[in-house]
Amino acid sequence: MLMIHNSLGGQKEEFKPLVPGQVRMYVCGITVYDYCHLGHARMLLVFDMISRYLRDRGYALTYVRNITDIDDKIIKRAAENKESIDSLTARFIQAMDEDAAALGMLKPDQEPRATQHIPAIIAMIGRLEKNGLAYRAANGDVYFAVNAFPGYGKLSGKHPDDLRAGARVEVQEAKNDPLDFVLWKAAKAGEPSWESPWGPGRPGWHIECSAMSTQCLGEHFDIHGGGLDLQFPHHENEIAQSEGATGRPFANYWIHNGFIRVDEEKMSKSLGNFFTIREVLAAYPAEVVRYFLLASHYRSPLNYSNENLDEARAALTRLYTALRGSPATGPDTARDSAAESEFHTVMEDDFNTSRAIAVLHGLATRLNKEADRGVPEAVQIAATLRHLGSILGLLQADAGDFLQSGSAGGISNEAIDRFIEQRTAARKARNFAEADRIRDQLLAQGVELSDGPKGTIWTRVQ
Repeated sequence: MLMIHNSLGGQKEEFKPLVPGQVRMYVCGITVYDYCHLGHARMLLVFDMISRYLRDRGYALTYVRNITDIDDKIIKRAAENKESIDSLTARFIQAMDEDAAALGMLKPDQEPRATQHIPAIIAMIGRLEKNGLAYRAANGDVYFAVNAFPGYGKLSGKHPDDLRAGARVEVQEAKNDPLDFVLWKAAKAGEPSWESPWGPGRPGWHIECSAMSTQCLGEHFDIHGGGLDLQFPHHENEIAQSEGATGRPFANYWIHNGFIRVDEEKMSKSLGNFFTIREVLAAYPAEVVRYFLLASHYRSPLNYSNENLDEARAALTRLYTALRGSPATGPDTARDSAAESEFHTVMEDDFNTSRAIAVLHGLATRLNKEADRGVPEAVQIAATLRHLGSILGLLQADAGDFLQSGSAGGISNEAIDRFIEQRTAARKARNFAEADRIRDQLLAQGVELSDGPKGTIWTRVQ
């Protein structure tokens, strides 16, 4: 039984898709005006993990993740760079795709872009206006009338009266209520615009996702997700717009991932304390970063530090070390049903990857106790470890290749092999002091040696 923590209600609920065996999921994606940072990576990876798990459990999943390609930040950045909006967004969409691929993420089934859904956006605003939930202000903008939607605040738990007390209205805004938010922005000189019943202009951010999600998945679907920072006001406003336009429930389950923190503050561009995915991948292997992001429960805050990434590398190294020397396995190889059952039990408790990874380490411990990796029990454990790792997008590389990858200490693989040859010769000559010196010299450069029946093998450990 899959249990999901539903932000709409704030508790775990049994997952019951609208259509048995089928799942429709929409996730708010990236606003493409800069390189993605590690906070974006966590959001992308959480829903990559969820999509992988749902498919592994046999659900026919339609996964939609949008791209915001028209927005105040995009317009501002393009002007600063003296480049076209199309050039800016194309560049950062490509960068986002490269970063996601480097982290082993699968592509969503659909990636709608806001600029490709302008007619649907205009149509939805028209429905809201017809239903008495939208109005055109004196400045030409069209606003959503929050006071006319009785359910406002049900996702975030924020009461409109409390919000109103602390709300501020910008000088250029002409809305009737401080809580009202823009659906359509009247055209300004130098900004892109589209024709509409309210004059030329462009959509507000919130209405873009309401239109794209309902266009791709229908007016009522299963799961809507995104980062915790989107819960209010973005997702609250999406509910108001979508249900106000259609008169139907919008999404049954709302999933929000927690923040990445640096020195106990949320990682964000506005605070200037962010690290881009590319910066982190320049220092750590992609699978180590993926492991780091999955090692904590998706709803919990995650503290970024080199120390925590080093711990992730060491933990992933232990898993690959257990697999080194195991024979290749395939989908037909017998697996450990008890371990698989344990894995699925913890994953079905709100996608608890932290406990699922603990199951992987339990399998690695058992595998390490098998001196002969080719015996049936060892093969079964290795097959189970690789299969369960694949559900999380882990442990799919060749163990030897992973353990010897990187450039720890700046020493090449060829140089390591030469040192091992010298050490082997020293040991044969019973010059153990020289053999120990070479071993210690390599360890100081991040290379660990292990002697076994088949000779000496090495691993990069830094």
